[in-house]
Amino acid sequence: MAQLQCAMHLPNATARHLFLHHHALAEPRSGPAKGPALAALIDRIGFVQVDSIASVERAHHMILWARRHSYRPPALKPLLEQNRALFEHWTHDASILPVALFPQWKHRFARDAARLHSNWQRWFRDGYTQQFDTILNHIARHGPVSSSDVGKDEPRSKGGWWDWHPSKTALEWLWRTGQISVTRRDAFRKVYDLTENVIPPALLAAEITPEQHIDWACSSALANLGFADDAEIARYWHAIDKPAAADWARAELAAGRLIRLTVEQADGSPRPALARPDLAARLGALTPPPSGPRILSPFDPALRDRARIERLFGFHYRIEVFVPEAKRQYGYYVFPVLEGTRLIGRLDARADRASTTLRIRAFWPEPGLRLTKARLSGLARELDRLAVFSGCTFCDYAPDWQREPLSPAR
Repeated sequence: MAQLQCAMHLPNATARHLFLHHHALAEPRSGPAKGPALAALIDRIGFVQVDSIASVERAHHMILWARRHSYRPPALKPLLEQNRALFEHWTHDASILPVALFPQWKHRFARDAARLHSNWQRWFRDGYTQQFDTILNHIARHGPVSSSDVGKDEPRSKGGWWDWHPSKTALEWLWRTGQISVTRRDAFRKVYDLTENVIPPALLAAEITPEQHIDWACSSALANLGFADDAEIARYWHAIDKPAAADWARAELAAGRLIRLTVEQADGSPRPALARPDLAARLGALTPPPSGPRILSPFDPALRDRARIERLFGFHYRIEVFVPEAKRQYGYYVFPVLEGTRLIGRLDARADRASTTLRIRAFWPEPGLRLTKARLSGLARELDRLAVFSGCTFCDYAPDWQREPLSPAR
């Protein structure tokens, strides 16, 4: 591991290593991945984004598998739906979270109730606000519902993903504002119940002051990032704004609970950051990361702040799901590939479940990366493991799957 040049500067390789360690991506992928061990892993990385695309496997499962090769998707459901160690709600997108965080989300519920109304009136059909009481009363009398159980007399969407019928919009509104919660998913469709029937009573009753909420949002963000500036801290949960994070940082610096440092970026430039005073101890405890490749979900928590990833790793990544096919540079759903502390390329792979085949369509190495025999062998072993994880029996490689590096469009 590279050493600190001085108490106030992190070399780039060291910064990447520490950041990946805080995201559980700089350690062996061994160990248990169900029950309390899985809940502890999710608590450590903060959140696991939920996404419906399953070109290989859904994002939340890929995120956990990248950290524990023993993980299998059925292990997640009991933690969400039976012992309620986890709950599902919104960070920057729908995510799985430790249920202990629920009291912090009360501030988000109040904020979203105030913020979303003007936007949703522009985006969605009229009439959804009139369905609030109808839906709440229906759930209270008849139990959990999904969007297919309400608004049956309302015209169904034919106009695209977000053209919801009013009762569907009302369900999402009531969820975003905390009045109902996701109790389970049936074939990935959210099923909602009254929040009081989903969240443990002690957490439902707990109250957090605005000051406590800001301290949690900033402290936990910094703990998950390892080091950050106030803008990165504010972006982590999307729970507070940058001025609130800046005020928090000033107070923590004055109290001696933060230190200033500079972090070397991928281009060699220094960037100011903040860290806890135990930074040197954390660096001293780092162990060398495994050398083999990891295939990451595009929605991995470590990749969520794309600007930070580009600064630290020199890796410009944009998902192209919503880009017309003719304009895509790489592909519909391309997986970043991590090796040690470097992001080394992008993988286009699809699980063909009809033939139980993981089809490897392309791998683009980053500029300057040599596809040595050892590197290709390691990638092949990881792809074999990915095939098993996704329910396939073998990999099929396209004749031209080894591509030349590209300069990503910006």
